Amino acid sequence: MKILKINAKNVFMEVTKTLKKGGLVIFPSDTVYGALVDATNNDAVKKLIAFKNRPPGKAISVFVRDFRMLEEYVCLNHKQKSVLQQILPGCFTIILKSKHKTSKLLEAENGSLGIRIPNYQPVNNLLNLFGKPVTATSANLAGQSPCYSIKSLLNSLSKTKEKLIDLVVDAGELPRNKPSTIIDLGKDKVEIIRQGDIGFNREEIYVSNSPEQTKQLAKKIYKNIKYPQDKPLVFIIKGELGVGKTVFVKGLGELFGIKNIISPSYVIYYEYKLKDKIFDEFVHLDLYNIDSNEELDYLNLQSYLAGKNLLIFEWGEKAGRIFDLIKSKAHVVFVQINYKNLTKRRLVVNTNYTQEISSDNDSGQACLPAGRPE
Repeated sequence: MKILKINAKNVFMEVTKTLKKGGLVIFPSDTVYGALVDATNNDAVKKLIAFKNRPPGKAISVFVRDFRMLEEYVCLNHKQKSVLQQILPGCFTIILKSKHKTSKLLEAENGSLGIRIPNYQPVNNLLNLFGKPVTATSANLAGQSPCYSIKSLLNSLSKTKEKLIDLVVDAGELPRNKPSTIIDLGKDKVEIIRQGDIGFNREEIYVSNSPEQTKQLAKKIYKNIKYPQDKPLVFIIKGELGVGKTVFVKGLGELFGIKNIISPSYVIYYEYKLKDKIFDEFVHLDLYNIDSNEELDYLNLQSYLAGKNLLIFEWGEKAGRIFDLIKSKAHVVFVQINYKNLTKRRLVVNTNYTQEISSDNDSGQACLPAGRPE
């Protein structure tokens, strides 16, 4: 077993040589230390499984360099790709139907493969040089805790296990990040298999210095959203009294030619008919005076969520039991507005991806429900 520092001369060449020979490499990642082998080499994968003490048939995920490489190895339709382009590269493992170009020992029983595009330069450098997927499983043995240092890993291994390692690349103590979030995209609805440090949301943070800037940010945020065109779009806005929720709605209204947006606090909601072809109606709801779930039932949201409408909720904190209904029927954008000082506001925008995204199977290959890799 050879040990090299991450900054050693020609370290990536050494790793590439080892992988090409079917070797097992311990290598740092954006989460924990990983155990890397050539994902297309069946004998190398068998060696990895022996090292890890993996139960037979349990899937193992792989690293790829970019979307072009990803699409070489798994089925990906337009809707899935649209979502993944907003979160990758990053600490996510995505489960998709395999094209069976990697070792089948890495796949789940249903033919799915877990795949990662990391946001970590050492792994990216290696993938660029090696040109093929490598395994992305953690270096710890099955059932043990992830390892954040080479010392802790080696202390946990027997001499027999150590002999299976061909090369170790030491990057020192890694940050205590959780393993990646695992997301199953092989079903009609997204399923979170394992939650890592990063949730399955797209989060953006903005600072507004004035009401007019809040309006302009509302327009920008809307234009940046990618969502299924056959569903309602819902904004749920949270924040203290007077923080600028209605100002945000006015900014959205201006995009659609609505100049007379007012806060509907006393009538709960206003409807604005739109000439725009994107949405049928612009519905502005204010839940400030809602005190019970029974009052929410009178809103008759089912009718709005059945059409192609834009709904904006102020005081989204009070959405209560209708929230699950909204998530199941619409694409939801959460906007939290907070005071920074008397004039500045901080806007945190989260877009959820729990909508159906697998029905658009234009990849030319059937994409089956997926399994669960490490």
